Amino acid sequence: MAKTTSSAANAPVAEATTYRGMPVEELERQYNPRIAVPDYADYLERHKATSAAVRNTLKPRLDIRYGEGPKSTLDIFRPTSAKSASGGLPIQLFFHGGYWRNLDKSDFSFVAVPLVAAGAMVVVVNYDLCPSVSLDEVVAQAYASIAWTARHAAEHGGDPARIFISGNSAGAHLVAMAAAREWRRDGLPSDLIKGAAAITGIFDIAPVLDISVNADIRLDAASAWRNSPMYRPPRAGLRLLVAVGANETAEWKRQSIDYAALARAAGAEVTFMEIPGANHFSISEPLADSAGTLSRAIIGQMGLA
Repeated sequence: MAKTTSSAANAPVAEATTYRGMPVEELERQYNPRIAVPDYADYLERHKATSAAVRNTLKPRLDIRYGEGPKSTLDIFRPTSAKSASGGLPIQLFFHGGYWRNLDKSDFSFVAVPLVAAGAMVVVVNYDLCPSVSLDEVVAQAYASIAWTARHAAEHGGDPARIFISGNSAGAHLVAMAAAREWRRDGLPSDLIKGAAAITGIFDIAPVLDISVNADIRLDAASAWRNSPMYRPPRAGLRLLVAVGANETAEWKRQSIDYAALARAAGAEVTFMEIPGANHFSISEPLADSAGTLSRAIIGQMGLA
């Protein structure tokens, strides 16, 4: 982004400006988690390995198609006990992170472990990635996956009247966008989503315009505004968990604080959590543990504690 200045002696010149007036280098540090956490690849490899083991143990139904895109698929994890298999399970949909441009649902199968143990059906969602598609299309696919689940949940033993959603990073952004959607336009109840958990999300995506990841995401000012949950509060009465790591950058933490305040002002029932010692990548790992703070909070939100 730029503004124009001029003087009597000179023709107009472009003066660089960025989000909140920060230098580009500082914006990159604040809003590019792979710079803020240099050993990020170690976390991603652990996530991938843990998830492969989880799929081997829980035997999910893999790659069920909900839309036309190449990656418009989802995995369904269900309890295997006779008590849980009777149907009508509460549903948790999870959206993975990766700045809308990388990673895969298969990297996050581990989130199903404590939820399935608590008696939930878990749907881990894939979506097409930028730059193959626009962010508008990524958001549309997130909506489509939720609508598909509402319409087909009963076929897989789930209860469409008890749908909850969660996601980390870019997935938290998709959660926040879905929390603001008027679901009646899809022929579904306005309160389709009973609860949501936005974990280490980005909610005003204007800063992405000025950092390197936008080479893939290809946002402009209009699409950044259109896809920013900070301008689209969730519905009143929604149970909403907003969580961020204590070791995140100052700007990343501020975004979660501001979004929680926006949602609370809109009438959502907000719980805000700052997770001690957690960075952008480590915050997801305790989701594999029934004793983890975030897992307990999500399970409690679903009424399964």
